Amino acid sequence: MTSQRHSAAGWPRLPSRTAANRVEDAEILRATRDSVLAHGVRRTTLTEIARRARISRMTLYRRFPDVSSLVGTLMTRDFCAILRHAREHEGSGTARERLVTATLDAVRQLQDSALLRQVLDTDADLLLPYLVERLGSTQLAAERFLLDYLADGHLDGSVRHSDPAAQARALLLLVQSFVLSARLTAGTAPDAMSRELAALLDAALLPAPARPAHPEVP
Repeated sequence: MTSQRHSAAGWPRLPSRTAANRVEDAEILRATRDSVLAHGVRRTTLTEIARRARISRMTLYRRFPDVSSLVGTLMTRDFCAILRHAREHEGSGTARERLVTATLDAVRQLQDSALLRQVLDTDADLLLPYLVERLGSTQLAAERFLLDYLADGHLDGSVRHSDPAAQARALLLLVQSFVLSARLTAGTAPDAMSRELAALLDAALLPAPARPAHPEVP
């Protein structure tokens, strides 16, 4: 049965807006997506986004100070939607089995993300600080996503007991390599790579088998 521990409570929250602005915010983010897909992050400007959203540049600037904040909001929204979808399609079974299923679903969605592919194509160096210096909000959301499953796995006995923070961080670093380095798997069947990732996750979390008791030596 799906655990009730899973929730979006710890995920990054999007900037709150008044009800009157919700549709306009959606249009701004749509315009941001279209501009980034057309030009990349660095060549996207607030002027271009405002033109696509059909609002004034000053109106846009009052809500978002720069392109980075807009792109960050857009990617956070997309990523949280991916995590929600993965939770909803986690299937059944032990917490370890659900973690593997949900993680594979999230990885597939991220690999198929046109927005992420464009960033990797045109502005991959913008991601470097989040790989070698600090974790970004989407990475922290992914880590909390993993921590929920690990906590349940420790309770149901399907995940080996260890420091959950260390386990989650190790899994995060493993999984993100399958997303960001997906092109290095060219020539390998996607299904085969998914099976390898599933095997890695399962083996990393599988509890050690109980050791048989040694008979007493007379």
